[in-house]
Amino acid sequence: MSTSFAAESALASPADGTARTVIRSAADVSQLVNRGAAVGSDARIVIAIALGGVFLDAYDLGALAFGVKDIAREFSLTPAATGFVASAITFGAIIGAFLGGYLTDKIGRYRVFMADMFFFVVAAIACGLAPNAWVLGGARFVMGLGVGIDLPVAMAFLAEFSRLNGRGNKAARIAMWCPTWYAAISVSYLLVLALYALLPASHSSWLWRLTLGFGALPALVIIAIRSRYISESPVWAANQGDLRGAAQILKRSYGMDVEVDAAALRDTKAPVHKATWSNYGALLRGVYLRRTVLATVIAVASSFAYNAVAFGLPVIISSFLAQSMLTTILASLALNLCFAFVGGLIAVRAVPKVGAWKLTVLGYAFQLAALIGLAVVGRPAGGAQVALAIGFLAVFLLGQGFGPGSHSMTFASLSYPTSLRGVGVGFNQTLMRASSTVSLFLFPVLSAALGTKVFWIIAFAPLAGLVALLAIRWEPSGYDVDAEDFDAAKRT
Repeated sequence: MSTSFAAESALASPADGTARTVIRSAADVSQLVNRGAAVGSDARIVIAIALGGVFLDAYDLGALAFGVKDIAREFSLTPAATGFVASAITFGAIIGAFLGGYLTDKIGRYRVFMADMFFFVVAAIACGLAPNAWVLGGARFVMGLGVGIDLPVAMAFLAEFSRLNGRGNKAARIAMWCPTWYAAISVSYLLVLALYALLPASHSSWLWRLTLGFGALPALVIIAIRSRYISESPVWAANQGDLRGAAQILKRSYGMDVEVDAAALRDTKAPVHKATWSNYGALLRGVYLRRTVLATVIAVASSFAYNAVAFGLPVIISSFLAQSMLTTILASLALNLCFAFVGGLIAVRAVPKVGAWKLTVLGYAFQLAALIGLAVVGRPAGGAQVALAIGFLAVFLLGQGFGPGSHSMTFASLSYPTSLRGVGVGFNQTLMRASSTVSLFLFPVLSAALGTKVFWIIAFAPLAGLVALLAIRWEPSGYDVDAEDFDAAKRT
């Protein structure tokens, strides 16, 4: 790297005798972040707040799973109208991801994050009080905008408030989005279960309204604590030429005694990375083209397979077990917690040592084997076959948890430096959400036409992911991708 790292040298303060770190460039700020925050700093709380946004994304996407039939009955919806209500959030997320990625790089992580929290509050309340399907569909679309906007900014926070190497590195922090996601899905299941048990039969129509409206509560909590802990990304601030602001963030969130070199403040020739719409084109040039292709294939394949299986999990389980809704809810909850959630925790602990590439390859291999097994078993005829089919579902969710489920975001977030991270994740999420929409639409259609043979079709998704990973052996964990903002040769 051509820039020298001045932060390694510290100046003694004559007032108190403590050591201060001097920064002269955005590269220095990036290096300080890579070394990790001081013990007792606010950086981990910022990470937790960012993961709170991910929790909202997952909860709001999954909250409608058990309420679609009640909504259709209450509003006398046709199948087409039911599809409109169910898919409105994914269409909003497609648009939100594209716009949110650009805005995250353009106006900053903090402003975008605070704005999208209000989307969640307003939309959740509107969903819970919706008088008709049009209002409900519109509110879900607005909620989707918030979901789409949030993931690029949340991933930027996770990447830019984490160390480069060791336990809790950038890849591990980003992988935390996966168990957070499954925890949110499980909370939605638990809430449905509690309401199902507590609501009298005469008020069963409240179930979906209370479930959707609950999403406003965690969003209000995040908004309430934002002013105390949340900060702009120091690396993004430095990239915009605001070294003073970056130093203040490092003091506040990292517990570092930092000052800016006076000569650096007078330097008018220091590079500044301002976001433009052309940054989306940069994703398809030079070294970033291969990374974009790989991250996109992983995200699309993971989304298609997971949505077809996991969001169809209640339908699959009920067809396997032919039991009540209560049994279906409990089985779905158990599979998510015991396998998808646990798999996500394994990814967080393993990725600093094993790497995202190997874990994703292994995860896709698990999924491919599980889907082939489900296709071969078909509709279970007896207790042993039912247990085998449920076992294959568990293997699929475990592979999703420690493999592509966790690391689709790792590849999307850590394939690009700070100046391109927002648009990189936004572009990735736009295509992934489109894949989600297609899979959510196709799964019921294909399932009705093919029965359990649909698993042969779904198996092509992990197979495509494996082929892409074997063709492009890119390992983002432990690689200092932010340094590419300070070395122009890396961009070409």
